[in-house]
Amino acid sequence: MKNSHPNGLAVSSPVPLYNQLRELLRARILDGTYVPTSRMPSEYELCERFGVSRITVRQALNDLQKEGLIFKIHGKGTFVAKPKVYQNISSLQGLAESLAHQGYEVINQVRSIEYVAATPEVAVRLAIESGAVIAEIQRVRLINREPVSLEITYVAEKIGRQLEKADLITRDIFLILENDLNIALGHANLAIDAILADRDLAQALRTEENTPVMRIERLTHTDKGAPLDFEYLYYRGDAFQYRLRIDRQRAAQRREIP
Repeated sequence: MKNSHPNGLAVSSPVPLYNQLRELLRARILDGTYVPTSRMPSEYELCERFGVSRITVRQALNDLQKEGLIFKIHGKGTFVAKPKVYQNISSLQGLAESLAHQGYEVINQVRSIEYVAATPEVAVRLAIESGAVIAEIQRVRLINREPVSLEITYVAEKIGRQLEKADLITRDIFLILENDLNIALGHANLAIDAILADRDLAQALRTEENTPVMRIERLTHTDKGAPLDFEYLYYRGDAFQYRLRIDRQRAAQRREIP
């Protein structure tokens, strides 16, 4: 039998000790032994508890930090990160619609509904004239009462007037468009990048100014292919993930004839 430390590390295992410690700590984070936002044991405490060197502990903690399971605050220690909410984007769904099966409560704070002149950028997306009147709807999306994203939606004025009368607090705009306005949705084009939060965005998301934020531009089309809804979606990077499955499609191989 392999020699084992009383706290679960196999001393004579070919698996390096820092790998074993990383997996053990990961399991305790995922099973709730170390709860989100709680302080992890110090490096010294982990060394004493598991009978390993400080280098081993640091390697294990560095790996967990790279995975996003823990974070460090200078002078205060290491803490367990909150689990990130994720949305699968293999299909076109609103946030509440996508997260309903995960048991999350999604509600919205409507910041504003205004009728503005379309900027050249928005006009190109919606295939309208620059300066045409459009509706701009700003909502902060809250998951379990915590702000996760700011959604800025641009639609034609006529559609905006109808959305203004709908329940924008508890319902996704996609569902309102489909079920209330009888507009069939087709597909969406997405572009994803990262920006630094300015003062207004930081205030909306309750985060620090200049914090990295994921930005998504999404242009949704009707089933006929007409542009319908252009959005800027700003997500807190520490609280949300987009997930996507990508399959490799192999083209049929053809033998070249010389």
